[in-house]
Amino acid sequence: MANKKSSAVVPVSSPPRTDLVGRELSNAMIFFHEAVASHLGMGAAEWKCLGLLDQHGPLTASRLAELSGFTTGAITGIVDRLERAGYAGRAPHPSDRRSVVVQPRRLRELKEQVAPIFQSLGRAMGEIARHYNAAELAAIGKFFRETTEVLRNETAKLRSQKQRRTPGNR
Repeated sequence: MANKKSSAVVPVSSPPRTDLVGRELSNAMIFFHEAVASHLGMGAAEWKCLGLLDQHGPLTASRLAELSGFTTGAITGIVDRLERAGYAGRAPHPSDRRSVVVQPRRLRELKEQVAPIFQSLGRAMGEIARHYNAAELAAIGKFFRETTEVLRNETAKLRSQKQRRTPGNR
């Protein structure tokens, strides 16, 4: 009797949907930064605004709002919380009496607290990167730069549109 080959259908895995992969990456990034912020006793909005102050130096509240995408009212609350925690301070703007400059404080201390977290992340990401050659890493880097630009443009587009009024949004 001849060997019969199995007639069972073996499903062929389909390539991952990039929209779902992107969503999962976005979620993982947001949840990671939320966990870092929580570890420091603050919210993700405060953590990311501190990151902007670290990156750009002292900023007016309106510029911090512009860079973060938060309203100036939301920035007031964020800066209030950062000030109470000792991570930021307000100073009068040198040339505009109506404006204040938000100055980061205790950044060195904060960086020391998060250094082990980001060192661990860096090691894990380095382990992933070592599986790719230089050309692949260049392509991945290009993809992320282009994705970042698209996200910035889409964010600007959303900000420039008037918020639609709905029954629950008056």
